[in-house]
Amino acid sequence: MSLEQALLRIPLFSHLNDQEAASIAKSIREKAYPKGSVIVFEDDPGDALYMVNSGQVKVVLIGEEGREVILSVLGEGDFFGEMALIDDQPRSAHVIAMEDAKLMVLYREDFHRCLEENPRVALGLLRALSRRLRRADDKIGGLVLLEVPGRIARLLLQLADDGDGRTISRRITHHIIGQMVGSSRETVSRTVGIFAERGLVRVTRKTIEITDRSGLEGIAGL
Repeated sequence: MSLEQALLRIPLFSHLNDQEAASIAKSIREKAYPKGSVIVFEDDPGDALYMVNSGQVKVVLIGEEGREVILSVLGEGDFFGEMALIDDQPRSAHVIAMEDAKLMVLYREDFHRCLEENPRVALGLLRALSRRLRRADDKIGGLVLLEVPGRIARLLLQLADDGDGRTISRRITHHIIGQMVGSSRETVSRTVGIFAERGLVRVTRKTIEITDRSGLEGIAGL
């Protein structure tokens, strides 16, 4: 796949024509990160927009004792680092490769020039930031108002909505889900098992499929 084709898979740039995408692709740098490597550190200067071409990465906060809180898991077509390019503030979290990953990198000057030359990219950026803010509000509300089953149900629905609304396509373990909802792997496994017994989800070795969305929404308080 060419850089132009890969770029058009990113929501910020999906509306561009081939000529516009080719122009931006000239400024793209490709970087590979092995599993477990840190792509950016919290408090690093924000000098680039990163776009996931293959693999998965996690956005995390790490406590003093090494405890991880996963803010989000990003896969092919997702991007991160845009906020630091807008407000000139340091990175707000660590980003770590969950598996071997290939990323496309667009540095600050090229990103700003892209926004000036393509106003539709700026509009797409506003939409993406709005979506992330709504998700952050939803997650904060869930942590405050919901018990663990409700938080898990809400996360499963969100992950499904990143795809076709039914199947969770991201490779997410119960341990990762626990880190995202503030619970243990054992509690997540037990809860997902109960969801499966009640016919709310169907679980295989590689996927989780939502089979009763309304039932899961009820548990999630939606």
